[in-house]
Amino acid sequence: MISKNLKHWAIAAALSGWASLAAAVGDMPGGPRVLQLNLADPASAVARGQHWLHEVLLWVCAVIFVAVFSVMFYSIWAHRKSKGHKPADFHESTLVEIAWTVVPLLIVIGLGAAATGQVVAMKDTSGADLTVKAVGYQWKWGYEYVNGEGEGISFLSMLSTPRDQIDDKAFPGAKERRAKNETYLMEVDNPLVVPVNKKIRVITTANDVIHSWFVPALGVKQDAIPGFVRDTWFKADKVGTFRGDCAELCGKEHAFMPIVVVVKSDADYSKWVDEKKKAMAAAMDDPNKEWQLAELRERGEKVYAGNCVACHQPTGKGVPGAFPALDGSKVVLGPQDAQIETVLKGRTGTAMASFKQLSDVELAAVITYTRNAWGNKAEDNIVQPKEVMAARGK
Repeated sequence: MISKNLKHWAIAAALSGWASLAAAVGDMPGGPRVLQLNLADPASAVARGQHWLHEVLLWVCAVIFVAVFSVMFYSIWAHRKSKGHKPADFHESTLVEIAWTVVPLLIVIGLGAAATGQVVAMKDTSGADLTVKAVGYQWKWGYEYVNGEGEGISFLSMLSTPRDQIDDKAFPGAKERRAKNETYLMEVDNPLVVPVNKKIRVITTANDVIHSWFVPALGVKQDAIPGFVRDTWFKADKVGTFRGDCAELCGKEHAFMPIVVVVKSDADYSKWVDEKKKAMAAAMDDPNKEWQLAELRERGEKVYAGNCVACHQPTGKGVPGAFPALDGSKVVLGPQDAQIETVLKGRTGTAMASFKQLSDVELAAVITYTRNAWGNKAEDNIVQPKEVMAARGK
């Protein structure tokens, strides 16, 4: 009796907890809705076509399911042995064999004809108004505006959810996690910004492993493969924010690699392009400048938090058996040239990827930070950007 009461209490508690959680969580702006069962609301003609095909396939499958199982269950019930029925004694039926060959063939041909137009349209990247290159890195995206308004703009886009919302271990002594915001794990520091009603061609590739650029509401998904250049396109027909993520299992931080596309009106997009170019010009660092240790350490701590903390951890202790510690590392405490080469080129056969996409100042800063952080006291404790620039040119 006690066991039964405990079981009922546990079920009630679980349902109560689920209900309170559902009540506390709201629809994500530009992302999934609470209890959403269908595909994301379409924001492009291609996405609407995919919705239509999805619905057609669903109903075709439902009709086939009902028809087949109705016949099967009726046959079992109406011709059961208890009613005196005996199994028929025949070898084959030409009519039945023709029927079960022709009918599925017609269904497949019909579905293929319905899908062909959509597939052809999805692959036609010609006549783009704007071309953007998306490069997958472990674990962030790099964007470069190659053609069209905004040409020359480039930036990295990485998860902006604070680490203390994700992992308590990043903050020793923390009693509880911070409350999660409404765009938890689906927010970035620099979203991809594009104009509305313009054809956007997206060229995909990757720096390390296979990634996949996927935004459901725009009807676009394309693998990003190292050493290969592939492309896809979308044309958003309404202003708004649309969220997606890397859809290819790409390593430890795969779940922390979101994609955010912000669609603006033509006027707002032009304004954003102007502001972005001014901001890039203002932020451009002179690699020949002689930086002070304190400046590099402060800058390097931010670069480390955005690029290195996932593997090597905020404490620099790494993950035993997976990612090496930087605290006390022979590479970090050794000659500068070896560490510069490691961050520039990566290490073949290991999880250490190249970080050449970072600027000379950013690389010099993060190297300087690691040589002075935690318990490290390297003999050559400061690396200037010009040293990185010289190594990059070799």
